[in-house]
Amino acid sequence: MTVSAHKDGVKVIAQNKKAYHDYFVLEKHEAGIELSGTEVKSVRLGNVNLKDAYCTVKDGELFARGMHISPYEKGNIYNRDPARPKRLLMHKREIMKLFGQIKQDGLAVIPLSVYLKGALVKAEIGLCKGKKLHDKRESESRKDAEREMDRKMKEKNS
Repeated sequence: MTVSAHKDGVKVIAQNKKAYHDYFVLEKHEAGIELSGTEVKSVRLGNVNLKDAYCTVKDGELFARGMHISPYEKGNIYNRDPARPKRLLMHKREIMKLFGQIKQDGLAVIPLSVYLKGALVKAEIGLCKGKKLHDKRESESRKDAEREMDRKMKEKNS
């Protein structure tokens, strides 16, 4: 897993590329993640998998489920269950707004990426609408066309 560094102290640890393939992302939000000490160390090493992760709202709190943080090698007894639901930290009114949109419009909240912002571990979550099979094919053909145009431009400029 590669960790990419960006300006303004943001280091992207993991991205959920499958989410962009399976969903239309309508809105993006930033949320903190409640983690134990060994989980933070494991995240800093890049041991995070977001492939099948999704978010649920329970009792006014937002949880990320399916987010896998591998156990820290040197953590022994302090390691937590890698697949446990992680609580996402957002303001109550933001959570309730998302919850209303999920219930009303049949949308989903999906973790898009996990990154370090300074010393804090943050998650970018997206309010998403599922793609149908023809939508996936259409976006894939659009990407192929863009790739082909870029290739032709490079050949022309060389």
